[in-house]
Amino acid sequence: MRVEELQDQLKAVASAEEAEKMAAYLRNQFPFLGVRAGLRKKISKEFFKPYQKNPIDWNFVEQAWDNPYREIHYTAIDYLAMNKGKLTPEDLPRLESLITTHSWWDSVDGLDRIVGEIAFSYPKAKSVLLDWSVSDNIWLRRVAIDHQLLRKQDTDTELLEQIVVNNLGQTEFFITKAIGWSLRDYSKVNPAWVREFLAKYEAKMAPLSIREASKYI
Repeated sequence: MRVEELQDQLKAVASAEEAEKMAAYLRNQFPFLGVRAGLRKKISKEFFKPYQKNPIDWNFVEQAWDNPYREIHYTAIDYLAMNKGKLTPEDLPRLESLITTHSWWDSVDGLDRIVGEIAFSYPKAKSVLLDWSVSDNIWLRRVAIDHQLLRKQDTDTELLEQIVVNNLGQTEFFITKAIGWSLRDYSKVNPAWVREFLAKYEAKMAPLSIREASKYI
């Protein structure tokens, strides 16, 4: 697969006005082509269709991540999401590199569910998530905290508690928000567990985390 070919297809439908708005939304940290998410996904889905049965093309992913345009980064995430069933714990170092390069919430939150699929399918990956939960990199911590989002009754509560406790006392917004989100999400299926967690650790939790976690309970 060639990144340049996909980029040309996106450029053909890009809008300079949209590019300006999209860049501003992310504090002008990344240049954009100006292609909205729905159209981008439609184009990338068709582009990847002939390669669905192939092994994951990490060369494409890495070249896409080296591309300056943010939508090209998103297409790499789209591609990995489409192929998440092929990923194994051996791919986590590559995913770690993506998480910690060109990092912001938009890319990181796209990758956390991909990581979550690996952790759900391969229990041995849990040790990596625990390591990430105490990393010096806030984005690895965020992925560790939120990788079980939407898992509902299949949530590993022991792992969730360990990871969240590893991050209590943090003042970084993206960490305290992630803690609140992870607990709020699980509260939809097990509010009693979340209430017990809050009662146990409230004194150590940031107000934002408590507020988010308590939203539905």
